[in-house]
Amino acid sequence: MPPETRQVDVQQERGERNPTPTRGATPQELATAAGAGDLKLTEPKLLPDEEELRRIIDLIPQTILVLNPDGKAIYANRMALEYTGLSLDEVRADNSRDRLFHPEDVQRLREERLRGLSGSVPFENEQRARGKDGKYRWFLIRYNPLLDERGSVIRWYATGTDIEDRKQAENKLRRDERELRQLIDFLPQHVLVLDRQGKLLQANQTMLDYKGFTLEEMKGGGDQQRMKRDVHPDDLERVQSERSAGFSRGVPFESEKRLLGKDGQFRWFLFRYKSIVSDDGEIVRWFATATDIDDRKRGEDRMRNEAVALREDIVRSSMFEEIVGTSKALREILAQISKVAPTDSTVLIQGETRTGKELIARAIHNRSKRANRAFIRVNCAAIPPSLIASELFGHEKGAFTGALQKRLGRFESSDGGTILLDEVGELPRACLYGFARLI
Repeated sequence: MPPETRQVDVQQERGERNPTPTRGATPQELATAAGAGDLKLTEPKLLPDEEELRRIIDLIPQTILVLNPDGKAIYANRMALEYTGLSLDEVRADNSRDRLFHPEDVQRLREERLRGLSGSVPFENEQRARGKDGKYRWFLIRYNPLLDERGSVIRWYATGTDIEDRKQAENKLRRDERELRQLIDFLPQHVLVLDRQGKLLQANQTMLDYKGFTLEEMKGGGDQQRMKRDVHPDDLERVQSERSAGFSRGVPFESEKRLLGKDGQFRWFLFRYKSIVSDDGEIVRWFATATDIDDRKRGEDRMRNEAVALREDIVRSSMFEEIVGTSKALREILAQISKVAPTDSTVLIQGETRTGKELIARAIHNRSKRANRAFIRVNCAAIPPSLIASELFGHEKGAFTGALQKRLGRFESSDGGTILLDEVGELPRACLYGFARLI
């Protein structure tokens, strides 16, 4: 057996893909290796090592055929014959391919073989071959040429590897992917797939239908241009900041924004982003879902407006938020409040305990020019006499034992606002003198 011929057989046995064409064997040597001559197709007496080689070829779990330069079969191993149930003469027949291969593959196979056999380089194809049980199975057929010293093809070696299980797995995977895609497309939410930087890769049909775009149109001129096109101008800066911060942190985040639809109207959506991490801990994808919250947002705005309107109605009806009543005496008091509130005068409020003196003070404060500043209430009756001066006027650090730091008095804290001295009549006389000088 010439070493070149053995090299091709070993490559085929190992299942190597597209091995380099082999040169140098004579036609007589090839006929011996294949077990057939070019013209007579008679079997010469085999030497012991050649018989061993044929037994090995017959035991290889692949179909093996030897073809002449035109692609006609001149030899088939036992695996090929047993699978097809054909004799060697039937395999050599001109119509054998029509008998063996699936009708849907015959024309494609014929065209691919003609292209491949016209050259002198390895090639391959996938096709369904009919077994002796009448069932078709997928095979990967690899063709490798044997060349003479001039580079001309003198034989083709073809091996067939059963890939039916692989094809079935591929078909199942495609079905699963198609079903998953349909499921995602039928979701009432918008679903997007983004790369690690946030660039749009995929969008479900719900999103495309809302925008009225194809996927390529959705991608537009890039992420920034897409954002400017789709997001409400009032939300754009905030959304870009939230996205940038979320992507940089690499943790799930969410954002609310208004998106422009194909009808030219903006609707509010809640976007939730979640990252997909590789085994190395690197973010490889971002999944985003967008839920239409426009009705909720409109409801919130409506409730907010109704609350404002209700508050204004209460103010108009009672003139004061926390004082409700329509009696003549109360109306006179409220009129006095409206009169004194715009002034900077000190106001004396008299009344028994629990008659609403603080409410009156707050009403004056809320209607004064000081309404946006502090309202401070001091219960003078609850302050120990020794601490009244410190509480009202403050003290410096070390002013007395226990004065560990400077403290502002209530008067200074209420500067620009309003201070209510409740139960002021309970103050010691000495404090009243100081208080009188202050006001």
